[in-house]
This record gives sequence, C-alpha cells and structure tokens, in this order.
Amino acid sequence: MSATLRSLIIQRIRESGPLTVAEFMDIALYHPVLGYYTRAARRTGRTGDFFTSVDVGPQFGALLATQLNEMYRLLAAAGAPKFELVEVGASNAQLARDVLDAAEEVYPELYTAIRLTLVETSHAARATQRQMLGRHQNHLAAQLETLPDRVCGVIVTNELLDALPTHAVTMTPGGLREIFIGLAGERFVEQTGLPSTPELAHYIQRLDVSPPPGWRGEVNLAAVDWIRSAARRLDRGFMILIDYGHSAMELFSDRHDAGTLTSYHRHTAAVGSDPLKLGDPAWLACPGEQDITSHVDLTSIRAAALDEGLDELGLVDQTHFLLGLGALDFPDSRGSIGAVKHRLALKTLLVPGGLGSTHKVLLLGKHMGTPPMQGCSFRLNSKNIRRNSTRHADTPGDAET
Repeated sequence: MSATLRSLIIQRIRESGPLTVAEFMDIALYHPVLGYYTRAARRTGRTGDFFTSVDVGPQFGALLATQLNEMYRLLAAAGAPKFELVEVGASNAQLARDVLDAAEEVYPELYTAIRLTLVETSHAARATQRQMLGRHQNHLAAQLETLPDRVCGVIVTNELLDALPTHAVTMTPGGLREIFIGLAGERFVEQTGLPSTPELAHYIQRLDVSPPPGWRGEVNLAAVDWIRSAARRLDRGFMILIDYGHSAMELFSDRHDAGTLTSYHRHTAAVGSDPLKLGDPAWLACPGEQDITSHVDLTSIRAAALDEGLDELGLVDQTHFLLGLGALDFPDSRGSIGAVKHRLALKTLLVPGGLGSTHKVLLLGKHMGTPPMQGCSFRLNSKNIRRNSTRHADTPGDAET
C-alpha cells in the first residue's frame, strides 16, 4: 500500500472536507507521482492486475489493423492528405506495435501511410514506448499526455473511458444524493450529501430513467466530456472506442442497483457496496495500489458523440466485431505449438461470457458519411454465416445472433 498517497488523501479530506468519488479516483489513479496508472509502465498481463484483449496475444491488434485498413482506404479515396493513427491510453504501445506488425505484413500501403501518435498520461509508460515499437519507431510522430488539437485519421481507445474518474450517486426517498468519501478515524468511508454539481441530476434527467429508491450507480461526466473533446479535435476520419459498458436503461435499473465500481488487484476483482447501506468498500482500501473502474454508459457516450456532429457507424460486442474482421479465417501455422496458442488466443477474444461479450465496440465517423464497416458486418442465421451491416442497432444485444 502506498502510505504516502493514503496520507495525502487523508490530509486533503481533513483540510477540505469529504471528496467526491471522482476526486478520490483522480488522486488514486492519476496522481502525477503516486497514482496507480502514472507510476508504472504497465498494469496488465500476468504480472499485472488484470488482462485486456491486448494481453491475449497479437491477434487483437492484427484484426484491428483490418478495420484500420478499411478506414485508411476510405479516407484516401476522399482525398485526405494524411493518415494519423492516434491511440489514447496507449500504455507501453503494445497494441500499436501489434497493429504495425500486421500492417507491415498484410497492408503495406496502410503501413507506409501511418503517422502514429501515442497519448498516455504515465511518464513511466511513455518512456517504454519507443523500445516497444522497435523497428516501427519511424512511424511515431508524437508522444503526448493529451489528445492533439487536430486529427485527420483514426482515434482509437481500448478500455479508456471505464478508467476515467466517475461520480457515484444514490437515489433516496428525498431525491438524488451524491456519495462522498470521508473519514472514520483513519479509514475511508462513504457518506451521502447533496450533489456537488447540478450536472449529475441533469445527466439522469436527459436519460429519462427512473432509478428506484435504494439504487446506487455512477455518473461519469468525465467520459462525456472526453468524447465531446475528441469529437471536436477530429477534423475528418473515424473513432474506434472499445470498452465494457451497457445502455443507460440497464445501468440505471435494478439489475445494477449496487453500482459497478470495481477494483482489481492481482487478477482479483472486488465489487462495489451493498446498495442498502454505505460503508468502506474494497475499492477504497488501497489507493494507488489497485485499479478502480466502472462500466460505461454507452447511451450517454453515443448521444454526446452525435451532438458533436459525429455519425454512428456501428455498435457491436467484441465477438461480432472481430468475427466481422475475419477472425474465423485468421491465418496460423497448423500443426505447430504456435497454432495451438493462436487458437486459444482467438477463443479467449471471442467466446461469450469473456472479453468477447463484455466489451463493446463503438465506431464513429466525421465528414465521412455512413459507410458500412467491416467490423460491424457479421451476422448469423440458422443455416449459415452471412455478413451484413449492423449499423445503428440500439445496443449490442439488439443485434441479430
């Protein structure tokens, strides 16, 4: 446990009063020196606290390259002067390297055109990116802490929005209340109070949902602000947002009445609190030593994107996204140990109940019309596999399966 970060948070509460959950998460995850994400080059994989699709193997990046190649060709056909690939939350650049490896081998025109920008808040992670890219370093245009002001190309995120600091709220007989983090001696505990900003109530009102009394959940104003900012910075091109989340109708219902705040440490998850009482849940225990995350409200993200002039090109779960990109036809070296590992990796990425169904992929475009996307083309019927557009399905669950 980072005693220094814990004492820093305690001191701040004693001096300024209880913190919002968003403020607590911001310090615990992104403190410039002691934060969970900022002080380590990598937090995922076997030696980390959780797995992402990137950790499974190079297959995820290679399939993503297929979608990027389609987007590159659409931009080139429309006369775009360049192709910028901007990965936000790039960590140590493992995903970027996998994409470039595949592009170099399969899509040489895409490979030649890529100008890569890696956006990452962690100095420790940024320091490892060039080494990770290896022979692809000549494609690296910039390493930044925030999005560039203008982008012509594709903005990609993989599990970014779920890690942004979120407010926590609860519905009481007296109306909406916010959950704050206070102290009981030296322990962090939850307590309720009037919302810290009227935007929390406005957020729920816009969704036209009615959480029942006793319900608690999250309102991620930062995630909405991020998509709005990214949309304004995208001059022309596409966004690929990969994350785990649900529609607002599901998140603000009895099904998630305890909220979705979860911490991960050494591949063990500790979920949020009892919805009927406040306490000191596990995600409060070790600030700076564990991940803290919440599920993404896809309804609000999509609405904000459309408000900013983006076009929605598709929303599917990761399984169908990767199948649309040809996962079933993905080449391997049959008869070798590598082929077995390859098949196991694809199974991990695709099988329902795991990464395939929990992760959703939202494709957006700007000044590109609404072309069908290959990643949203997979359909199943009772007799055979056929490919068709799934654009504009209300939620991934609405897609024909």
